[in-house]
Amino acid sequence: MELYIDTANIEDIREIAAWGVLSGATTNPTLLSRESGDYDEIIREICDLVGGPVSAEVMSEDAEGMVMEAERLAGLDENVVIKLPMSPEGLSGARELNGQGVKTNVTLVFSANQALLAARAGATFVSPFVGRLDDIGHDSSQVLSDIVEVFAVNEFSTKVIAASIRHPLHVTEAALLGCDIATIPPDVYRKMVKHPLTDRGIASFKNDWEKAQARNREAAERLG
Repeated sequence: MELYIDTANIEDIREIAAWGVLSGATTNPTLLSRESGDYDEIIREICDLVGGPVSAEVMSEDAEGMVMEAERLAGLDENVVIKLPMSPEGLSGARELNGQGVKTNVTLVFSANQALLAARAGATFVSPFVGRLDDIGHDSSQVLSDIVEVFAVNEFSTKVIAASIRHPLHVTEAALLGCDIATIPPDVYRKMVKHPLTDRGIASFKNDWEKAQARNREAAERLG
């Protein structure tokens, strides 16, 4: 499973990209609104940092407007993926853009039927929102499992991005269920890399090494 980062914050992306684990990134209007600067330049910089697909979302509500926005956004960088809403207009836009060779990500997906429609419309990616499903008491794991199975049975090339991830367990579940990608907020990445036993082990190794070095210095001083 590939790992993307879900943010528009350049410093967070630079930090996690340095770990060598990122294959792409996703943004949305809310994430971009939290950052200062020209949004197009932010998207370009994210593309440079991750070196893979970067989702940038359109804001038009009609298919024609979505396609016009998409054509401009796609011109920012070859790695830009156009994010479209799961709606009749979004599906129409995905079909049109697919015909033009523009990669798309149909977002705000909450059911296998919605994912099926997006795949049939030619979406490159679909983004089921696991956190928001859990928030309203739905079983996000079952929805992900259904989408992955539907795509496998029908041999769709559309990739599944587990999105709206709230905690590390969501990432593990997405990987076990066979999702192609998980897009993960920076704070969840920082939780994933931490474990108390790891921290304890590092501290123990360091302490033992320092004690050994001290003994060696003492032995050298006695001999000298």
